[in-house]
Amino acid sequence: MNLVVAWLRAFALTTLIELGVAFPLLGRKEQPIRRVGAIVLGQLATHPLVWFVWPELGLGRGLYLVVAESWAVLVELLVYWLVFSSIKLQRAAAISLLANAVSFGIGLLLQRF
Repeated sequence: MNLVVAWLRAFALTTLIELGVAFPLLGRKEQPIRRVGAIVLGQLATHPLVWFVWPELGLGRGLYLVVAESWAVLVELLVYWLVFSSIKLQRAAAISLLANAVSFGIGLLLQRF
């Protein structure tokens, strides 16, 4: 399968999973379109680098996973914190960490089966 097609499938699945986790946690007082937009923006800012840049650095599998997942959590928490002034940094971090952990876990399960 073409790498770009594989990425697009993974991007769509990751975005759907993280929407399912982060959307309700970002707060009901925030407009739904802003919540969706922030989550998609976070994915667009992180997912392509995780797929196309970090693997080219020649890191071992373990270090690659640490760098890639840390990057995703950090950037997405910053997006949530900057977009939603009512969300504290710790809450943005928790939401990002949980959303990324769930999508990572589901990704591992899908790779096994």
